[in-house]
Amino acid sequence: MTSFLKTTLLLIAMTGLLMFIGDLLGGQRGVAIFFVIAAAMNFFSYWFSDKIVLRAYNAQELDAQSEPELYSIVNELAHAASIPMPRLYLIDSDTPNAFATGRNANHAAVAVTRGIMRICTRDELKGVIGHELSHVTNRDILTSSIVATMAGAIMMIGTMIRWGALFGLGSRDNEEGSGLEGLLIGGILAPIAATLIQLAISRTREYQADASGASLTHHPLYLASALRKLEAANERMPLEASPSTAHLFIVNPLSATGIARLFSTHPPIDERIHRLERMSSGQTAIG
Repeated sequence: MTSFLKTTLLLIAMTGLLMFIGDLLGGQRGVAIFFVIAAAMNFFSYWFSDKIVLRAYNAQELDAQSEPELYSIVNELAHAASIPMPRLYLIDSDTPNAFATGRNANHAAVAVTRGIMRICTRDELKGVIGHELSHVTNRDILTSSIVATMAGAIMMIGTMIRWGALFGLGSRDNEEGSGLEGLLIGGILAPIAATLIQLAISRTREYQADASGASLTHHPLYLASALRKLEAANERMPLEASPSTAHLFIVNPLSATGIARLFSTHPPIDERIHRLERMSSGQTAIG
């Protein structure tokens, strides 16, 4: 019920944001048009967000024959978590990272990069997979997948508005629109609002998945060790990822230095590791 409520509120927030953009573009008529657009996006986000995200990274499905060790880790932990074996995908990138997507445990998928399989030991991979499967058992993969799809669309629309404003769209104020100034404001604020929604759902869920994943593997330090490697590798070689999907990954795939860290979709790695170490020493450190 909590997951359902979260997803419903998210869809309402994203729909309201699109209707706000519609009002800036065309007044009441724009609101009506963008409400229809939002309804269509909500439908496709619910049913196809996982396929959209996997296709965006050209992820290829794996089986027990192609990657037997990784497949056995996922199968073992899925059985321990009492969920169906999720579909397993490979992203052809040397940058180590991973994410889970799907609308529920029966339609879940886990994607890993080639890089994470190269630098992580079997135990560290278990820590990573335990974290990703916890997103499934915690029932937040649908929310995250919808955010990825909707935020991507809103950011794209915001970019179109800004370019349109530069080339004269909305240069005349009238009853049906908000003029050039309103368009510029909307074009700037819409992507920021989408990012804030990402931040609102992402940081807490990462702490929760760390704790749940550590409990699933019974070894919090497996994940702690993996996070150290992943952070160092992603700082050297950030993944070519879309900002709208950055929150899906186990570590931030984008370069975040200085003030950009304030807007990172992920909590600080040092704090995540510290909480895992406290769990390992017998102290509870959940969310």
